[in-house]
Amino acid sequence: MAIEQLPPQLANQIAAGEVVERPASVVKELVENSLDAGATKIEIDIEKGGSKLIRIRDNGSGIAKEELTLALSRHATSKVHSLDDLEAILSFGFRGEALASVSSVSRLTLTSRTEKQSEAWQAFAEGSQMAVKIVPAAHPQGSTIEVADIFFNTPARRRFLKSDKTEFTHIDEWLKRIALARTEIQFVLSHNGKVVRKYRAANTEIQLQQRIAQVCGKSFAEQALTVACEHDGLSLSGYIQSPNDPVQTDTHYFYVNGRLVRDRLVNHAVKQAFNEFGYQLTPNFVLKLDLDPHQVDVNVHPAKHEVRFHQARYIHDYILQALQSVLAQITQPSVLAVDDGIDVSAEQYQVNASSYSDQVNDDKLGLSSHQALLEQGNSETVSKANSDEIKPIDRATLGPFNSHSPFGRMHIPSKQGGIQTSHFVTGQTCIPQSGFSDSAGKNTTNLAEVNNTNGAHNNRQPGQTIANVTPQAVQSYANLLSTPDYVAESDGQGDIPTKPPLLDGQYWVITFQAQLLLLDIKSVNQFIVKQQILAKLPTGLVSQPLLMPTSVAADPDWAAIISQRDNLLRKLGIEVTIRYQQLIIKKVPPYLRNAQLASVIPDFIQWITIEEPTDSALAQWLVEHNCQSLTDEEIMWQQYCLLDAASQAFILQQANSLPWQQWIKEQNCDDQH
Repeated sequence: MAIEQLPPQLANQIAAGEVVERPASVVKELVENSLDAGATKIEIDIEKGGSKLIRIRDNGSGIAKEELTLALSRHATSKVHSLDDLEAILSFGFRGEALASVSSVSRLTLTSRTEKQSEAWQAFAEGSQMAVKIVPAAHPQGSTIEVADIFFNTPARRRFLKSDKTEFTHIDEWLKRIALARTEIQFVLSHNGKVVRKYRAANTEIQLQQRIAQVCGKSFAEQALTVACEHDGLSLSGYIQSPNDPVQTDTHYFYVNGRLVRDRLVNHAVKQAFNEFGYQLTPNFVLKLDLDPHQVDVNVHPAKHEVRFHQARYIHDYILQALQSVLAQITQPSVLAVDDGIDVSAEQYQVNASSYSDQVNDDKLGLSSHQALLEQGNSETVSKANSDEIKPIDRATLGPFNSHSPFGRMHIPSKQGGIQTSHFVTGQTCIPQSGFSDSAGKNTTNLAEVNNTNGAHNNRQPGQTIANVTPQAVQSYANLLSTPDYVAESDGQGDIPTKPPLLDGQYWVITFQAQLLLLDIKSVNQFIVKQQILAKLPTGLVSQPLLMPTSVAADPDWAAIISQRDNLLRKLGIEVTIRYQQLIIKKVPPYLRNAQLASVIPDFIQWITIEEPTDSALAQWLVEHNCQSLTDEEIMWQQYCLLDAASQAFILQQANSLPWQQWIKEQNCDDQH
């Protein structure tokens, strides 16, 4: 068969197979064109899920009469004019295929007027004929595009369309994503003549918070943590799910220079940051990354869903470091009491591993369940919960754990309205950018205030009880405390005592010698893990290769230290090499799999430079940086019961004793009065 040039009509229909997948694809292409035209208000009218009619109306710059025919032809665009433009794309469109592809599989009408024109003009193209007709029309400045009878000339593709409800759901979901990226634009979505969504332009702080609540839901908006980080030309802003928020939705939005993309590298960084808090699923997030357009290639996917970073590993580590720092700030309430404007280096929140056991005390276990749940995930940074103020710590006193953040210092502002804000800075505080970062830099108002103004927020004051305590409840409480100790109770199935009840998902409630104890299962897990590590160290820990090796700048004397301590590194399952002044981390034990290796391993090398640690110190160090999720509670209880009496007594010393006798006495006094 001879090679022939494809007719333009056939070429456009083939291209439409890549660009126009369903009605939502048409809406995406046309709305992005409106945004590139500078529109501030976009109306989207849908009929029968988009299979009958899609109408996009905007108030953008419009298209001149002499360019209407060219606009409907293939490879015609106003976005790029040279190869240099292609390497620095900031617009949504740039290929010049959208209108031509859409018009080849539908009946398309384009009406537009520019500011300089006295009247509007209308262009019409239908299917494979591609004969564009232009007639005068009445229209304000801007453009209106009507796409009718999509796939009318390709019956095979039309049969693959789903129900009207399903197709409209895809359109609605895409609009949510673009509404988060372009908060300054007003969007109105209608279906079969009824307004379904109306996103007002968010030009103020309150309006921005309202849009977040409208798109992502109340639960996410009320507890979201603000991210606003800036370093070396990179700017990360947005919101991440609080570890205290149990609601799991499909709010996973990531934008690169305003463009919504899907990137497994980013998902991996987010999951790794949250692994410290026991998250198994990808947490909810809305993140916006702004960087030099020369550092990212958006011309990868036909639908522009994917991008490629020139420094992918650097982007991954930057996002990971930023999120970990935001999450680390909420794990210690005393840290959040720092006065506004005080720069605190990351090393001020680190303690020597040899003294870690001394930090796990009754004060720590006496935190509220909300604070303790947040603290559960942070095994890398431990601060004293009973400290009245943050005191600078001399770097020399930190021993091997003085950490250098590769992304500068952290600025920790005051806590306002219940939401925490974190900034990465290099010598100065973060300068907020447009979009999400405005909410972080200008004001740290809690997103919950949006719902508060609408009457949807809980008005219960701090300290107010949810229900009145009756005398019968007090008596039942006393009867519970008079039951035999759990450590002496047996279920009749062996030597394993009955497991005590679990409070708030992390505390065992134990009655022991007339005491009511709250035992943090995290401390139990840490003790058990340490014993397991001590048992494995004589024969060496199993090493696991990293999915992507981590590299950091190496000190000149590290090569000699690594060579001298080779047996110790092998014993711990750590494999590192040095090439071109870079320390490359290839393998680590399972306990460090999700740790922040870029700082953990260099700190470890500094440690072994000074001294040769004992097995107990090594085990404690691994426990401190262990980011694995907690062992199953049933298995943990069995392991606890198999410990010797001395070990159990040591663990119980870390439990928090509740003054239940005093509570009952006070309640009885109140009842008498």
